[in-house]
Amino acid sequence: MTKAEKVDFTIRTLQELYPTIPVPLEHKDPYTLLIAVLMSAQSTDVRVNQITPLLFARADNPYDMVKLSVEEIRDIIRPVGLSPMKSKGIHGLSEILIEKYNGEVPRDIALLEEFPGVGHKTASVVVAQAFGIPAFPVDTHIHRLMYRWGFTNGKNVVQTEKDAKRLFPKELWNDLHLQIIWYGREYSPARGWNLEKDIITKTIGRKTILNSYYANKKKT
Repeated sequence: MTKAEKVDFTIRTLQELYPTIPVPLEHKDPYTLLIAVLMSAQSTDVRVNQITPLLFARADNPYDMVKLSVEEIRDIIRPVGLSPMKSKGIHGLSEILIEKYNGEVPRDIALLEEFPGVGHKTASVVVAQAFGIPAFPVDTHIHRLMYRWGFTNGKNVVQTEKDAKRLFPKELWNDLHLQIIWYGREYSPARGWNLEKDIITKTIGRKTILNSYYANKKKT
């Protein structure tokens, strides 16, 4: 297969598997999504979805959030991990939203990246999922799969994002980034990987990855 054929096969397979795409983090508006994505760093979506209802029952907008102290926020979100840093970020960005943006989340990645606790990936997720603006946030699943599929050299997430944007049509970015995440979790995980179930990697995967998989299989 040519690179273009591999890309087409990947898109087709993902669209067949995920015609409707569930959003991993529960939210009701751009602000609650921003907070949920910030909380998800080095945590699981399942854990975040358990904790955000408790936080949002107290404060689901920046005006109510700044009424809570950093300590109160930290006590609520402690189970998601990194709570000292995340609670400061949540309180700090809520203050900035009120002071600079009338409480509204901006639709610009560069502006979002200026907020405490918000990096490029978080900002990309927010503009993609809250506003429908094309972006390609790269998490560990996407980084792993893009390498397994031979679509990137896998050196870093910055390069992986550039390669994804170059290979995939812009109008599909927002769907694809979620579809690849779900596919990575269900069919191509880092641990307990069964290549027989991973139709995309089995069909188009990087030869060194496939050879290594089969070599390890023989040993076990």
